[in-house]
Amino acid sequence: MAVREIRLFGDPVLRTVCAPIEQIDDGVRALVADLVDTVQLPGRAGVAAPQIGVALRAFSYNIDGDVGYVLNPVLVEVRGEPVPTGEGCLSVPGLWHDALRHPWARVEGIDLDGEPVVLEGEGLLAQALQHETDHLDGRVYVSRLDPDTRRLAMRQIRESSWF
Repeated sequence: MAVREIRLFGDPVLRTVCAPIEQIDDGVRALVADLVDTVQLPGRAGVAAPQIGVALRAFSYNIDGDVGYVLNPVLVEVRGEPVPTGEGCLSVPGLWHDALRHPWARVEGIDLDGEPVVLEGEGLLAQALQHETDHLDGRVYVSRLDPDTRRLAMRQIRESSWF
């Protein structure tokens, strides 16, 4: 359908706990098409619905050329101790900091036919699953930074040309 504009830090939709998708209709199908189109631009590993202004539980992913989506995702399992992992976010352009992430993660949800979807893995996929489900819970990765790094990040945001 369309590549959608990414909402930036400070937009209230990014702090909104997203509602579950109750009914799969043409609006949800269009949302998925837009999420998939938007995540396919170079350098993008995931896009959550609130990042394109929609407060519904859905995200798309693009990991090593594997592009897909999940509706009503739930982070059901993580493994390993959280480790500092270099991370950025389309909604906080230009910043890159270490956030604590588990090295393995599993998300369960559904597809457009209401069939179960399970995504699990390590590395970038694990990081993306945690990052995107955070967005659906109204969290931006900056909130996962240690206090000193968070202060630095907030200063960088305030001083950025886009804020």
